[in-house]
Amino acid sequence: TSTTSATAGNGYFCNTTGGAFSLTLPGSPSIGDEVTFVDYAGTFDTYNLTVARNGKKIQGSAADLTVATERAAATLVFVDDTQGWLLRNN
Repeated sequence: TSTTSATAGNGYFCNTTGGAFSLTLPGSPSIGDEVTFVDYAGTFDTYNLTVARNGKKIQGSAADLTVATERAAATLVFVDDTQGWLLRNN
């Protein structure tokens, strides 16, 4: 329900009913590290989740990921410093 620093290998049920917040990815990930998030209450469309990149790219982009789809769930896997975190499923 509030800004959280993610740990590789963990999953997060993100509840944004009280407002938007950020899930910050690990700053020193290893290849193959994964982080999963799920829209716990179906409110990402009203109160977005920001996946903060913490210095590494997401999908090859040097920008945070804003998740605004109700009931979204995804796993990000770290591949390298060029592409950074890639969506494994969504």
